[in-house]
This record gives sequence, structure tokens and C-alpha cells, in this order.
Amino acid sequence: MNRKKAMLIYNGNAGQKNVEKTLGAAVPVLSQAIDELIVKPTRKKRDAFEFCREIGEDIGQLFILGGDGTVHECINGISQLQTKPDIGILPGGTCNDFSRALRIPQNIEKAAEALVNGNPVPVDVLKANDHYCLNFWGIGLITEASSHINQTEKALLGRISYFTSALRTISNLEPFSFRLSIDGEEFTDEAVMVVVLNGPFIGTNKIPLPQLSINDGKADILVCRNTNLAALKELFAMDDPEWDSFEGELSYYQGQTVQVETALPMEADTDGEICTKTPASIEVLNGHLRMLAPLEKEKS
Repeated sequence: MNRKKAMLIYNGNAGQKNVEKTLGAAVPVLSQAIDELIVKPTRKKRDAFEFCREIGEDIGQLFILGGDGTVHECINGISQLQTKPDIGILPGGTCNDFSRALRIPQNIEKAAEALVNGNPVPVDVLKANDHYCLNFWGIGLITEASSHINQTEKALLGRISYFTSALRTISNLEPFSFRLSIDGEEFTDEAVMVVVLNGPFIGTNKIPLPQLSINDGKADILVCRNTNLAALKELFAMDDPEWDSFEGELSYYQGQTVQVETALPMEADTDGEICTKTPASIEVLNGHLRMLAPLEKEKS
């Protein structure tokens, strides 16, 4: 990889002790491998987006030290550029879902070592209206769960906070009507959740969809009709789901373009951030980014 010039963006609001610890783990490793490392802290929302939108062509790599929210902001800034740097995710958040998809070690020092010795791989991006998502776009239960997350719980419980939040909202969640068009084929139905996936992890839970890939040029669409979460729990527990057993409760589709319409505008969750609303026109940008991934023997 081009080791001359790189940028590191990190969440400057993560608390002084935490910032010192995470930077202390990452910066020495990166500095040894890169001639010039520019380190930029974010102080407010959209800082990461603006930093990325203004990155010059001389920057060969962008390292993002933060959680899924920081990664999401950076992806929206980078995706608009003609010349894009290779991107390395240093998992500094609670869930770090897309770093798991790339099989990046969850220890920051090990992640930094794996990335500077790794290779760039092409990665798809979902473009929803004028917004970019790396991991997923969803409406219904997933949006309710994200907007009801208790931040104290999230810090204490981490990976299971998303699930407990979902259970809290499920009792008063009514199914909604929607129209779905996948590569021109239309469906009308009712559901409690529609998720368009690029990555296989949500809230650290791996979704066992055997065809799901981060660089196949296709989105994976999961429709959940039943407010009883038993089918979803069962799905998460399987390695190779038999879709016939979920008939009537869950449906699974694949496609390159997805249109979603609802009777009333619904807020959409994009990578854990509430950013857009329905109606939505979603397309897969195949191989839109190059992201650093560990070599096979280093993945853990």
C-alpha cells in the first residue's frame, strides 16, 4: 500500500482517558508504517463528514478510530469523492459492526497491526436517496430500537442493549403497510420491519444469510411480519436457515435496486443513525470503496 501520507480521524468527545488509551494503542503502530500521519479529532456532529469530504488526492489511506456512527459519517463524506483513499476501520465503538464483517480484530492495537499489513478489498455501498450506508438501511422495529436505546445501558451492556431496546418497543409496535420494488418486481405487504442489508452484523449479532456478501453488487432484503420476535430469535440462532420454516413470518430477497414506499413517511435507520425517511430509492454501488482487511492468517 502507498505508505507516504494517511489521515486518522477519531472521536474527540470520547472522554480524555479513553482517547489517550485508544490513540496510544493505534498511533505508534500507524506511525511506524506511514511516512506522514495527519491526526484529526472530531469535536461536533458532522466534523468527520466535513474532514472526509475535503480529503486531498495525496492521502493514500484514511483510518477511522470510532464506532459505527463515526464510520457512517466518514463514508458519507468519502463516497462523494472522485478519488477515494483506502479506508481502515479501527473499532472504537460499542458494536463496530462493519469491522466485524471485514474480520478486523476488535482490539485496537491488533487491528492497527492487521490493517497496515493488510490488503484493500472492494466493498459495496448502499445509496438511499442522497445518503450512503455501509451496513444497512431499515424501517420499523429496527428504527424504534435505535431511537429508544438507553445510552447508559448501551455503555454497560454493549452488544445486548439493541435487543433489550427492541423488546421494550415491541409491545406497542403495529404492523405497517408497504410497497416494495426489487429490480422492478413489486410486492405489497404488511410488516413490523424491513431491512436492506449490505453487511452481515447488526448490534454484533450475525445474521445468517448464506448469500450475503459485502461485494457481490446485491443488497439482501429481510422482511419481518410478526411482532412475536420468536422467528427473529430463531433466525439469529441458526447457521444455515431453512427459509420454508419461516413462511408467513420472514421473507428474504436479493436485488440491485430497491424502492420502498409506505402509506405515511417513516423514519429510516441507516447504520444505527436515524437519517432518512420513506419513500426510499436504494441502489447498490458495487465496489464503490476499497477497505483495508487483514491478511487471511491474521484475521481473528
